[in-house]
Amino acid sequence: MSERANAFENLAEVPVFTVKPKPVKPVPKETVDEIATKNNFPSRQPREKKTVSGRPPRTYRTGRNRHFAVKATEATVVRFYKMADERKVTLGGLLELALDALERAGGA
Repeated sequence: MSERANAFENLAEVPVFTVKPKPVKPVPKETVDEIATKNNFPSRQPREKKTVSGRPPRTYRTGRNRHFAVKATEATVVRFYKMADERKVTLGGLLELALDALERAGGA
């Protein structure tokens, strides 16, 4: 009894074992919505964007491509925007008008 018995000795071909795939059962959309509602899952819809200041965005194509940032008080910023709106010019245009007026007044 020194030899091992071959279990596949009498077979013509070696059997191939495969796993049967599980049948996929689609879940109705109503069921998914019901489960989401019961478990307080939020909707994936995008939130509405809110503007911070409430004024419409200023988008002009003027050829000005340099950024110029200035720290100012809230009152000064409101005043600057109000003057630009009254004159119907861009913020860069208002700055140019102000600099031109300052030069004419001899402040340069």
